[in-house]
Amino acid sequence: MTGLTTKGAATRDRIVRAATELILERGVAGMTLDEIRVGTRTSKSQLFHYFPGGKSELVGAIAGFQNARVMAAQEPWLDRLDTWESWQGWRDAVVAYYRNLTHKYCSVSALVNDVAPTDPRLAAEVAAYADRWREQLAAGLRRMREAGRLRPDADPDRLALAVFAALQGGLLVMQSHESIEPLEAVLDGTLLMLRSYAVHSSSTGAA
Repeated sequence: MTGLTTKGAATRDRIVRAATELILERGVAGMTLDEIRVGTRTSKSQLFHYFPGGKSELVGAIAGFQNARVMAAQEPWLDRLDTWESWQGWRDAVVAYYRNLTHKYCSVSALVNDVAPTDPRLAAEVAAYADRWREQLAAGLRRMREAGRLRPDADPDRLALAVFAALQGGLLVMQSHESIEPLEAVLDGTLLMLRSYAVHSSSTGAA
């Protein structure tokens, strides 16, 4: 939302942060705007001033905020996935982030599953978040191949898709089991899969 004063931007940010915690606990379908208003200590007029599109617009802001948190948690590794050590660091950062969460709806896709199918704009926003995340993984794999750490026949885009799909599946199983172990297992498996494409000199773990 543009055109806000500094105070207005701070108020909107406060609403988004508070609403994020509420919705991550109960899911989008489990929260009404009135409950969000009470939980964020916001008047009805104030809520619609900052989110004139109602619940869908607020959920979109929450999805963006949560995506930014998830991406930040993967740094500095996500921007430097050019060695096997950096991939291990990325794996550990992802696990550490989700291990410290107590929310059921921890992934962006799980957060908006109840709204996105009926809101094409929101669905497109969430798809764009996923595309950017997957592209960063692919960029790292392209650097790995260019540096001679992956075989020339390795397809970075396809491998990144496999890693990303496995990660999202691991998050869903983690949520249903309320345990970090499924996420740890799937990420360890994806690293083994990537290493199967390593050239001989890198397969032993060399940078």
